[in-house]
Amino acid sequence: MNAQLAVFVLLALVGVCAAAMVVTRRNPVHSALYLIVTFFSVAAVYVVLHAEFIAAVQVLVYAGGIMVLFLFVILLVDVTREEGLRRVGKGHIAMAAVLTILVIVPVGFYALGTSPETTADLSVLTAEGGNLETVAMSLFRHYLLPFEVISILLLVALVGAVMLARARY
Repeated sequence: MNAQLAVFVLLALVGVCAAAMVVTRRNPVHSALYLIVTFFSVAAVYVVLHAEFIAAVQVLVYAGGIMVLFLFVILLVDVTREEGLRRVGKGHIAMAAVLTILVIVPVGFYALGTSPETTADLSVLTAEGGNLETVAMSLFRHYLLPFEVISILLLVALVGAVMLARARY
């Protein structure tokens, strides 16, 4: 087995196990910490795949910014009150298992049917100016309108959240 593939599989297993721990823990702080582990393992997978810029964005945006917001929500919401929380029943577990299988089977068929040529991809990527330049050119040349629409949508959501929080306190 290739060393790069072994590291990839190890990081993927860590990410999947940490993601499973996120949804199975009752304590929201523990879930948030496992979510941080998941974000860092995904960033490490990006590094293994030679996408260093995407890994840095993953760490800065998700592990940094989004997790701070999650922790603020956890601290501000009264988690000791369980009147709004529902218990997970057998029907929920069965539905989760069915949905998991419906997601994993097509991904498995896709993974078995494709054989990535990483050395050829890396040489093309290097010839085009590197990972950062390729991402920037693709984002601002082909996806500029969706990028701007999403930024406006996020701004509207931020203003709405501020207005809702302001009205409450």
